[in-house]
Amino acid sequence: MQALYTAHATSSGAGRDGHVATDDGRIDLDLAIQKELGGPGGKTNPEQLFAAGYAACFHSALQAVARAEKVDLGASTVEATVGIGKEGEGFALNAVLEVSTPGAERAVAEGLVAKAHLVCPYSNATRGNIEVDLDLVQAADD
Repeated sequence: MQALYTAHATSSGAGRDGHVATDDGRIDLDLAIQKELGGPGGKTNPEQLFAAGYAACFHSALQAVARAEKVDLGASTVEATVGIGKEGEGFALNAVLEVSTPGAERAVAEGLVAKAHLVCPYSNATRGNIEVDLDLVQAADD
């Protein structure tokens, strides 16, 4: 693959309880370990960043496949929920993508969501590595 864009970020300090910043300064955040994992919470954590990126990327993929098929999605949204938990000796992630397509009928929207899952780089990166559930929560004919 020839990269069309490359992002660069640096983690410093204590990892999950440290600091992250991108080289362009657009992200410059202190992190905190979630309370559920024994930390203080109250600050951004890596799972939130992953959820935000996955939601935005999948939404773009969904809009691209809808445009290609000339389907109006209406005011579509994608909500990503990313979980972290113990798996064996380490930790693992899972994700749920809740998709709303108020402008497209359910049968059409289901096909678009499936195609978006094949196009989205986050979906391609996670496929076979973590459990990802796709949930069409709203369509035009609901």
